[in-house]
Amino acid sequence: MEFYKEFIVTAEPFVPDLISSLIWELEIEGINEEVNCLKVFTSGDSKLNKNDIAFVLDKLKEQKLLFNYSIEENYYEAKNWNKEWEENLNVIEINDKVVIRPSNKEAVVKEGQVVITINPKMSFGTGEHATTKLVIDLISKYIKPGIKVLDVGSGTGILAIAAIKLGALSGLGIDNDEWCLVNGLENAKLNDVDVKLKIEQKEIKDVEENDFSLVAANIQKNILVKISEDIYKKTIHGAIIILSGLLFTDEDDVKENYFSAGFSFIETKQMDEWIAMVFEKRK
Repeated sequence: MEFYKEFIVTAEPFVPDLISSLIWELEIEGINEEVNCLKVFTSGDSKLNKNDIAFVLDKLKEQKLLFNYSIEENYYEAKNWNKEWEENLNVIEINDKVVIRPSNKEAVVKEGQVVITINPKMSFGTGEHATTKLVIDLISKYIKPGIKVLDVGSGTGILAIAAIKLGALSGLGIDNDEWCLVNGLENAKLNDVDVKLKIEQKEIKDVEENDFSLVAANIQKNILVKISEDIYKKTIHGAIIILSGLLFTDEDDVKENYFSAGFSFIETKQMDEWIAMVFEKRK
């Protein structure tokens, strides 16, 4: 008989998006959000333990984003948590231009809205997270017809797909994870943009093109800071750069880094404790 581990995580304040985004960086199989806790699942033979999750949550305490937390560990007979997680995803209206729907659900669409269909699997980018909502909202604001876009850390491919459906001529989504490659290709085809959108398993330094007009990157701060010069090299003058995966406490550091790399700051948009930042490559 197979078993799985369940970790019940409570915190004060309870900020599920923030906590789950960090826990997803660990080797887990799924997260369910309850009214006052997160239930984190992994296989019974996984080496993940309470101390690993505590290490992540201690970082939030150090940043004064959590006051305290608790972690309870249980063992149960195994279930298909990936399937259960997918079934709990919802249709999401980003704004008056974009609606995101899981592939197993139908969406009611207003006139003029484009629909992005996502078969999520376990890749990041379902539209549920605040950072994804922020970036897509900003893409819909800054997109121009006929441009070429780059999605760095593409996950499900949702950002690049959104850009294509909103008018971009072509796009490239890159991720260093093989599963994201498979899922991104699947979603590109599902949205009928696979002719215009390439999905590749690589890092930005290995991208050969240098004529992107818009770059979206929804990844961790340390990676965004590390690749700022690479983004500069891959873009045309006046290119728009939309960054997220950032907490409001990251704003000053990222702004300074990207200014030094050759970008001008345009705006910051915030949702809960998360932010997305917009820059323009200086002419």
